[in-house]
Amino acid sequence: MSRQTILIADDSQTVVDMLCAVLGEDYDVIVAQGGLATIEMAIERQPDLILLDVVMPGIDGFEVCRRLRAEERTQRIPIVFITGLNAVEDERRGLELGAIDFIAKPIQAAIVRLRVRNHLELKRYRDFLEDLSLVDGLTGIGNRRRFDEFLLREWRRSRRARTPLALVLLDVDFFKPYNDHYGHASGDDCLREVAATIAMLVRRPGDLCARYGGEEFAAILPHTDLAGARVLGERIREAVMALEIPHAGSSVAPVVTISVGVAASDAAVDEEPEELLREADRRLYEAKTAGRNRVI
Repeated sequence: MSRQTILIADDSQTVVDMLCAVLGEDYDVIVAQGGLATIEMAIERQPDLILLDVVMPGIDGFEVCRRLRAEERTQRIPIVFITGLNAVEDERRGLELGAIDFIAKPIQAAIVRLRVRNHLELKRYRDFLEDLSLVDGLTGIGNRRRFDEFLLREWRRSRRARTPLALVLLDVDFFKPYNDHYGHASGDDCLREVAATIAMLVRRPGDLCARYGGEEFAAILPHTDLAGARVLGERIREAVMALEIPHAGSSVAPVVTISVGVAASDAAVDEEPEELLREADRRLYEAKTAGRNRVI
């Protein structure tokens, strides 16, 4: 099991040293000085928990918390305030901003260790449930919810950075006749093999392959133009055909094949992610009407 990461943001070196000593044996601990540095490090390192001082130079902990909650990339990271403030109003404000707990100064090592452990165990369990809810139960790759969330996020990132974003839609040719001829159990095995093949080729850390629905699959490719996405689509088509899964019900080939539609966008301001999806779907339809087992 991988070690979880804790980000400590406190302007007191004494407090930082103590927390590092208390937590460093069980967790990877990183430290930020100041509010802006905390936000930048949280975005870059994606810690599992943030221990955040309320009183800091520049922007205070409350404002840091507000900005972290407003930022898509950090809004799910749990935040625990470390503070010498005892006013009920301060605690209320922190909880309203999204903090999950308060730890009072002076620091009590045993209390900090137990609270951090409890929060991180809960975080690990929530991450597990979240991951489970985004996986297709049959094929083990991303499901439709994962696809929708990933496409929207990468579209926004693409538009901010003005970088290309490509989408590949794939459909198993004549899958209903396959099921009718070989049975649904064999149909499930076929989909698993196709999904594993796609996952093997869509392997960059920033890419996603998902089961789009039924016998349809998809690959979302950030920082990829149309030519690059077409090359990948062709590789997947060839790899699926090379599996040589017998298909007596196909009029295209004696083995299972796929049709592929490819589209890409430079994330122009006047477009939406749905348009990229519609364009890839149109190209997939063209591939099927043109004879299947091809990339358009």
